[in-house]
Amino acid sequence: MQQVRFEDLGTRRYQEVWDLQEALLRANTQLKASYRDTDTLAHDIPTIHHLLFVEHYPVYTLGKSGKPENVLLNEVERQQKDIEYFHINRGGDITFHGPGQLVGYPVLDLEKFKTDLGWYLRSLEEVIILTLNEYGLAGDRSAGETGVWLDPGTKGKERKICAMGIKCSRWITMHGFALNVNTDLTYFGGIVPCGIQDKKVTSLQQELGQAVSMEEVKIKMKNNFEKVFACHLALSL
Repeated sequence: MQQVRFEDLGTRRYQEVWDLQEALLRANTQLKASYRDTDTLAHDIPTIHHLLFVEHYPVYTLGKSGKPENVLLNEVERQQKDIEYFHINRGGDITFHGPGQLVGYPVLDLEKFKTDLGWYLRSLEEVIILTLNEYGLAGDRSAGETGVWLDPGTKGKERKICAMGIKCSRWITMHGFALNVNTDLTYFGGIVPCGIQDKKVTSLQQELGQAVSMEEVKIKMKNNFEKVFACHLALSL
């Protein structure tokens, strides 16, 4: 069973946590590189897995292949609303992060799990789906669209509740998922979420008709992460 160092970062600016992820990924990739000319099996290289939880101050992030025109607010309008903006190195298009949204950043060495990015993304989705099930919501996948949805097969009722986007280098992951818990959904009006037209965004609060305990969601999410990835979460040193 793999050990994953867990840390709840509280509420942080996006750049700070992006830099932290980059540092953790770089430490692992450099460690792997140092073993390149040895007979050490990939599974035996002492890379360190991490899972970070965070809530961000309002920010729009555009994936590396995203379309800038999916950002509907100009720079002045974003500044007026105190929304940061970053063009970043994950997959996917535009999304929003902000208070009331649980963002998870796994920095995992997939050579110790499974070297299959499709499997990895479906596993992250499964963590979310299991968590939503505990609130009586039937989270589901939408064909060709990464993330977790409600009613994805019913035209006009599709609602995205969790966005995902990752980067992977030498099988080390970064970036991850963003589950709308008590998120102010009006922020999504400033973008075309994930570059997908004519589909809505929702949250646990919106679906349940009341605010949800973020701490409770974190506990459920951690339990389901351990279950899906067959790992143990330990507090970061």
